[in-house]
Amino acid sequence: MNHGQPLSSPAAIPGDRFDVAVIGGGAAGLFCAAEAAERGLSVVVLEHANKVGKKILMSGGGRCNFTHLHASPDNYRSQNPHFCRSALAGFSPYEFLSRVEAAGIGWVEKSPGQLFCAKSAKDLLAMLLTDCEQAGVQIAVNAAVEVTTLQAPFTLRTGSRQLSAGKLVIATGGLSIPKMGASGFGLDLARAAGHAIIPTRAGLVPFTLTGRPAEEFCDLAGISTPVTLQAGAASYTDALLITHRGLSGPAVLQASSHWNAGDAITINWLPGAQLDDLLTAKGSHRQLSLHKWLAQQLPDRLAQRLVERSGGDCNLQQSSNATLAQRLQALQSWSLKPSGTEGYRTAEVTEGGIATDEVSSKTLESRRVSGLHFIGEVLDVTGELGGYNFQWAWASAMACARAL
Repeated sequence: MNHGQPLSSPAAIPGDRFDVAVIGGGAAGLFCAAEAAERGLSVVVLEHANKVGKKILMSGGGRCNFTHLHASPDNYRSQNPHFCRSALAGFSPYEFLSRVEAAGIGWVEKSPGQLFCAKSAKDLLAMLLTDCEQAGVQIAVNAAVEVTTLQAPFTLRTGSRQLSAGKLVIATGGLSIPKMGASGFGLDLARAAGHAIIPTRAGLVPFTLTGRPAEEFCDLAGISTPVTLQAGAASYTDALLITHRGLSGPAVLQASSHWNAGDAITINWLPGAQLDDLLTAKGSHRQLSLHKWLAQQLPDRLAQRLVERSGGDCNLQQSSNATLAQRLQALQSWSLKPSGTEGYRTAEVTEGGIATDEVSSKTLESRRVSGLHFIGEVLDVTGELGGYNFQWAWASAMACARAL
C-alpha cells in the first residue's frame, strides 16, 4: 500500500451512499473512520490536501509524540473543562499504546509518560492506513468538499461527484500550520449549523522579539538551556531555545497558551540555584567572577550576555553578600516582553474552536443537528505540549466511532 499517497481521487470513489462521511484525514479522522468501519459501517474519508496525515508525519521532529501516558482532564484547556472527561476515560493512552505495539511499532519514552515512535512517524500513519484499508474505508485526497445538505441524510459535493451519508464527522482540525492544509472549514460548517465558536488563537507557539529584547538575545540563536518561565499565573520548567526571531522550546510553547499580547514574561535562568550556592563559590574561589560562575550553569555566550545586561561582571569575593543576592534575584526574575508570537504559521495547536456546550461529551454529536459529529482539534479542547493533543484525537475519535 502506498501509505500517505492518494488512495483514490474524488471521482473514483465507488458508490454514492455511505453510512458515514468523515471530513479530514488527520489523526482523529483516520482513527475514527477505521473504528467505525470495523463495526460494519461503510465509511468514506474526504481530505482536501494531497496527502492524509501530514501533521502526524511532521510532529515530534518526524517521530510523532503520539500520546502521554499520564493524560488527564487537568492537561487540557477549554471553556468547559469537564467536557473532555468522558472521552478520555473511555479510551486511555495505554489502550492506544497496545495498538501501537500490536502493529509492531517500536516506541521510546523521552520524558516520563511522553511517547514517540522509535523510528518514524511514517510507521504510525501506516498503521492507521492499514487499519482503514482492512476495514474497507474509502479515502479520497485532493477532495475539496461542499456540504450541500446539512441534515441527515447529508449530501456532499466534491469535484463533480455528489455523495450522501447518514452520519457526518468533522475532523478538520484547527487553523495551525496552513501550509499543511489547515483551514477554517470545520468552524464555518459548525457556525452554519448554529454552533457558537470560542475565539481562536495560535497555541503552543514561539514568541517573537523586536527592539531591545531582540538586540539582547537573537544573535544568540541556537542556544538552549533549562529555565523556569512564567506567563500569567502559569509556570513551566523546561528547555528554552533562542531563535533568530525570538524564543522557542518547550517552556516557551507551554507558556504561550497563558500569555496575552502586551504582557511581560518572567524567566528564571537558574531554576535550581540558591543564594547559598553563590556564597559558597565566593568563599571557595578568590578569583572567581560572576561570569565564570554563571558559565558553570549556562552556555558561556548566554552567561556573558546576561552578566553584561544585568550590571556587568564582578569578582565574587569583592562583592557584598547583599549585592550578590540582588544579582542572583535579577537572573532568576528576568522580565521580558515579547512583541508577539509566530502565529498559526508554526503553532502546534489552535486554541478555542467549537463551543462544547451543544456537543455531547459521550458521543461527540451535535445537539443542534442529529447525525453531525465533531472530533479532535476543531473542538474547544486544547492539550498541553507532550502528546496530549494526539491522545484527545484518539479518545474523541473512539467515542464518536462507538456512537456511530
